[in-house]
Amino acid sequence: MDIFEALFTRRSIRKYTQEPVADEDVKLLLKAAMLAPSASNRQPWHFVVVRDARVRSAIAERHPYAKMAADAPVLIVVCADLNEEKTPGFWVQDCSAATQNIMLAARGKNLGSVWCGLHPVEDRMRIVREILNLPDNVMPLGLICLGHPAQPFSQADRFREDRIHYECW
Repeated sequence: MDIFEALFTRRSIRKYTQEPVADEDVKLLLKAAMLAPSASNRQPWHFVVVRDARVRSAIAERHPYAKMAADAPVLIVVCADLNEEKTPGFWVQDCSAATQNIMLAARGKNLGSVWCGLHPVEDRMRIVREILNLPDNVMPLGLICLGHPAQPFSQADRFREDRIHYECW
């Protein structure tokens, strides 16, 4: 798929078929994630891949905006190891870039995805930290629900000329 087609047709997909997502597709998405830029090239990211239905349901029951996690065949929790940081705080940007790469790669494989926020909401972070038994130095940024879409992709146009400023505000 052309990169611009992937960009212009990527949507938040919240409904999935029960068709399994191949291990090699998940690995490809994670390879794409690890190609993201990161501050000082520290690459602080870690990824927790969740396929277990009980774990997915536990997250869906406790996260107020991730009900679709119970039905998504795969969850990817994007985290950062704070011990890998050189410049404090940049892990958020690093892991956000990795998250975007996963979602674009998913679209390229005709997989649906949606990003459910965790950081900076302490309650949401705590839920995932407890369920996945994350170490104290590992911060969860976001949860990606992933699967074969049971709803269509559609092209969007969100271009707004009024949001562009040249040379100064």
